[in-house]
Amino acid sequence: MNSADASGASGAESNAFYQLDERIQRFIWGEGWQELRDIQERAIPAILRGDRDVILAAATASGKTEAAFFPILTRLLKSRGVVIYVSPLKALINDQWFRLERLCETLEIAVYPWHGDISSSRKQRFLKKPEGVVLITPESLESLFVNHGSRMGSIVESLAYVTVDELHAFIGTERGKQLQSHLRRIEIAAKRKVPRIALSATLGEMSLAAEYLRPGGGSGVEVIESEEDGQELKLIVRGYLDSAPRASVENDGASQDISKQGVELEDLVKGGDLAVSEDLFKDLRGTNNLIFPNSRRKVELFADLLRRRCERMSLPNEFWPHHGSLSREIREETEAALKKGDRPATAICTTTLELGIDIGSVASVAQVGSPPSVASLRQRLGRSGRRGAAAILRCYCVEEEISESSPISDHLREGLIQTVAAINLLLTRWYEPPEAGGLHLSTLVQQLLSLVAQYGGITAQNAYAILCNDGPFSPLSKDAFGELLREMGARDVLVQADDGLLLLGVLGEKLVNHYTFYAAFVTEDEYRIVTQGRTLGTVPISKPLSEGSYIIFAGRRWSVISVDARDKVITVAPAPAGKPPTFGGGVGLVHDRIREEMRNTYLVADRPAFLNKDAGALLGEARTAFHRYQLDEQSVVQDGANVQLFPWRGDVVHNTIALMLKRRNFRATNEGLSIAVLGADRNSVLGAIGEIAQDQRLTNLQLAESVDTKIREKWDWMLTDKLLCADYAASMLDVVAARSACLTLLQ
Repeated sequence: MNSADASGASGAESNAFYQLDERIQRFIWGEGWQELRDIQERAIPAILRGDRDVILAAATASGKTEAAFFPILTRLLKSRGVVIYVSPLKALINDQWFRLERLCETLEIAVYPWHGDISSSRKQRFLKKPEGVVLITPESLESLFVNHGSRMGSIVESLAYVTVDELHAFIGTERGKQLQSHLRRIEIAAKRKVPRIALSATLGEMSLAAEYLRPGGGSGVEVIESEEDGQELKLIVRGYLDSAPRASVENDGASQDISKQGVELEDLVKGGDLAVSEDLFKDLRGTNNLIFPNSRRKVELFADLLRRRCERMSLPNEFWPHHGSLSREIREETEAALKKGDRPATAICTTTLELGIDIGSVASVAQVGSPPSVASLRQRLGRSGRRGAAAILRCYCVEEEISESSPISDHLREGLIQTVAAINLLLTRWYEPPEAGGLHLSTLVQQLLSLVAQYGGITAQNAYAILCNDGPFSPLSKDAFGELLREMGARDVLVQADDGLLLLGVLGEKLVNHYTFYAAFVTEDEYRIVTQGRTLGTVPISKPLSEGSYIIFAGRRWSVISVDARDKVITVAPAPAGKPPTFGGGVGLVHDRIREEMRNTYLVADRPAFLNKDAGALLGEARTAFHRYQLDEQSVVQDGANVQLFPWRGDVVHNTIALMLKRRNFRATNEGLSIAVLGADRNSVLGAIGEIAQDQRLTNLQLAESVDTKIREKWDWMLTDKLLCADYAASMLDVVAARSACLTLLQ
C-alpha cells in the first residue's frame, strides 16, 4: 500500500497503516484494500498504546473487527502474550475464527475457538501454553473459572487485552452482568489492570456503554464512533388487513392429514400472514435478504410458506430458516447459502442474524411486525447495503379488521404507528440508551458460587470486596449481602468452615457441577427433534408435542412419530400438514421516546412518503380514531365498562402505574399503548390518579411488595422475599416517573 492507497476518508496520508506490523501491512496489501476505513484510522493508534480502554462504535460491516485486531495482533507480535475475545454467540466465534485464522497463520499466532462444540484436546493445548487469541463465550469463560480456578493466574499472566464483541448485546442483561464480573475477576487474577476493547453498534448514550465496560471509570474510556454514515436508505412500509383463514379443520390440522380433505396448508393461515408471505416472495425472490418476523414461531411459518411457494412454481428453494432452536448444522446451512453467493438465498430469522456473523452482502432487510426497538432496527438494517449500495428496509404491518368489539388499540392501528415512530426516530439517529440499572441478584448468586469454586473457598469479606465493594454489584449493601449468605446457608448451598471460609454445601456442589451452571440465564429443558438420525433442533419441554401431532420445524412439515420422555427425543417424519410449535421468549420493553413519537405521529397531518397506499389508508384510520377518542385533548377515556389511560410513556412507567392502581383495588393492566382499568368509571379513576400523583411516600421497594410473581431470573429462587423485592424494584419499577406521568394524565 503506497501513500495514496493508504489514505483514509479524509484523503490525508494514513499514519495508522504504517504503525502496524509489516506482515499485517502485507496482508492488507494482498487483500487489495485501497484505504483504511475511518474507524480503523482512529482505532489503531488508540489500541496500540495498550494503556486505555476503548470502545469502537459503528454499524455492521464497517470494519470494526479489523480496527481492533490489526493493532492487537501488532502488539502481540512485539511481545507474545494472550488476548481474550468474548462473544455473545458461538456462531460469531466460529465466524471470527475463520476470518482470523488465515492472517494469524502467517503471523504464527495461535487462535483458539473455545465453546461447547470445540474439542477438549484443542483447549488443552492452550492451557499447557497460554499464548495467542482465545475466542470464547461468557459461559465457557465461567467454566474456566470454575474448573481451572487455580490456574487462572498463569492463564492471564501475559494477558494483553480483553476484547468484547457486540457490547450492546450484553448491557442490561444477566449475561452482561456475568461478563462484568468476569472482567473484574480476570484483572484480580492478573493482579493488574488489563485494557478492555469493546466493539458495539452505536447506542443512544455511549457514556453508559463506557461506564458498563469500566464500572466507576467510564470517563476514562476512549469512545471512537465511526464518522462514515453517508449510506443511502430506501424504505417502504406495506399495510395489510388481517382476516380469518380460508378454511378450518379439526385441531387446525395438527392431528390429521388435511390433504385428504382437499385443504392446503395455506388455507389454514390467517389472511394477513398469507398476504405478507406472497409479497415477501414477489419482493425478495432472486436476491439475498434477511426477514425478521420477531418470533421463532413466525420464522417457521414464513419459511414453510415461502418454500412451498418455490415448490409449486418448480423453483429451487431460496428461503431458509434461522433461529436459536434449530441445530447448528441447519443454521450453518442457511449461513452458507447466504454467504456462498452462487444463487439467491433469503434467511427468515430472529436476532441470531442481527449480530455481526459474516453472511456476505444482502440486498435488503424485511421487518414483519413492529421492530423490537429502534436500536434493533438499526442493527438489522446494517446488514444491508454493503459495498456502497443503498440499504433497503421493507416493513410489513398487519392490522386487525375493525368490529364493534375491537379494542381501542386496533382502532388506533398500534402496530403500524409503532413502526412509523421507530422509523422516524431511526432517521433522526436516535437509539435507545443501554439499560444500565438493576441489581442483578440472580447473577450475583451464580458469581458467588463460582468464586467459591474458583478458590476452593473464600471469606465473606473477600467475596464482597470482589463482587460488590468495587465490583459489578456495587449497589448491594453489606447487610443485604449478609442476608443473601444466610439464605444460601439455610438452603445448604453454602457452608462456613471454622476458619470463616465459605464452602459449597451439598446442594451447592450439585448446582456448580451441573452443566447448566455456567449460563447466567434460564436454560429450560428441551426435547431434541430428530428425523432419520439427524437432529433438526430443540423445542421447550414446557411446550409438549404428542404422538400423531403435526408440526412445522426447520421450515418443513413433519408428523410426530414418537416422544421419548426419558431421553427427551421427539422423532418426526415428513408430512403434508403441520403448524409451528410454541417457543418461549418475547419482545422487550418499549421505551418512553417511542411512545412519545407515536403520539406525535397521530397529531401531525403529513403522510410519510415511505408508506404504501394501504399503509397510508391505515394511518388515516388511526388518526381519525385518535381524534374521535379526543386523545389530542384528553388522556383518560371511558371505553364502555372500562377506562383507558394514555400516559404516552414506556412499559416500565405503564407497568408501575398499573401496580399503583391495583394497590387501590382497581383491576389495571398494561396493554401497551394504554393502561386498561377494567370495570371502572372515568371519575373514580381520575380520583385515584390524582391521589397517586400526590403520594410522595410510596417507593419502588414498597410497590414491589405487592407484586405476586417476582421470580424472573435463573437464581431468583435463592433470594429472600426482601431481596427479591429490591431486585424487582430496581429493574422493573419507576415510581417517580409514574407520578410525573399521572400529573400529565390529569391535565
